[in-house]
Amino acid sequence: PSETVPEMKKYLEPRWVIPVVVVALLGAYWFLRSRPAPWPNAYVSERTAIVWSSLAQVRQPLATLRYGDPVFFLERRGENVRIRTADRVEGWITADRLMDVAHWQRGQQLIADAAKMPVQALGHTKVPSNVRLDPGRTTPRVFQFTRGIAVEVLARAVTDAPPSEEKSTAGESSSSTRRSELVGPKREDWLLVRGSVVPAADPSGAAGPNAPAGPPVIVVGWVRGQFVALDLPEPVRDYASSSGLRVTAFFELNRVPDALGEKPQFLAVGTRGGEGQTCDFTLLRVYTWGTVRQRYETAYLESDFCGFFPVRVGRAANGDPEFRFIALGKKGREERLYRMRQTVVRRIRDEKKEPVHR
Repeated sequence: PSETVPEMKKYLEPRWVIPVVVVALLGAYWFLRSRPAPWPNAYVSERTAIVWSSLAQVRQPLATLRYGDPVFFLERRGENVRIRTADRVEGWITADRLMDVAHWQRGQQLIADAAKMPVQALGHTKVPSNVRLDPGRTTPRVFQFTRGIAVEVLARAVTDAPPSEEKSTAGESSSSTRRSELVGPKREDWLLVRGSVVPAADPSGAAGPNAPAGPPVIVVGWVRGQFVALDLPEPVRDYASSSGLRVTAFFELNRVPDALGEKPQFLAVGTRGGEGQTCDFTLLRVYTWGTVRQRYETAYLESDFCGFFPVRVGRAANGDPEFRFIALGKKGREERLYRMRQTVVRRIRDEKKEPVHR
């Protein structure tokens, strides 16, 4: 101990104190600077987003992020954010391509909830469509589908449409005001959809010319009903067009043998008139295949109810196809059950008294 005391006193001299303190501060700064925040501040909400080297006009792409990639905020200047990626690449990106953590978590919860919901129809986007967390044009956006993206329809909701932004004369304005007072605000349909999107290959070239696209990602959210076209089977489309039915959901009940192979039989539900109606559907049709006439025929129709999604299709104990849904009746909301045997469809009012076919 007597030998080490002089050595310690040497480093405690004034000429050694300042260098030691400077080195310690630089080490602490570098340690804190090189470590990102323990949790990401945001997630990428676009198919791809380029990270740029600076905000100048002459700049270089540093990396390409894809939907769902986590990022860490470092600095913000107006609409631009300096971030650090999970690979420790630091650069600039526009803030509108990012989604905060709370919205990202809600989007993930939507995906988990959608996995338990039965599909009501298949369709595709007609135009580029914003995907939102809730129905409505002002709710948070989580993604944007391009045109032609295949989607599964899971649910429907109705919201008030925003007032028209078109300029009108005083007379037209007063007349539209009186009309809205009589019939109420215009309402529009929103559909909860699920789609699979394959991120584009790296458009910046930072990852190389042969960089592959990322793995497909699942996106769930609300899209305006006008932006989705249902991919109706041919018999459903033809009969719906001739009868003036606006189909809102369709299902395959079963398949029957035919000389040229099996033929599917369908259930279609819908309504007449435009969007914004309270009921998800007000009528139903069952289309069966006739082996004698070699064509589809309407085996059952009904139009005296107000039905709501989801429609659940399944099998009875004896294997016959059946479907059920909630409808608004004289006694309030009640479940309706229908069962099909061969080409005969009938409503089952008391399932316990239903005879078993042997």
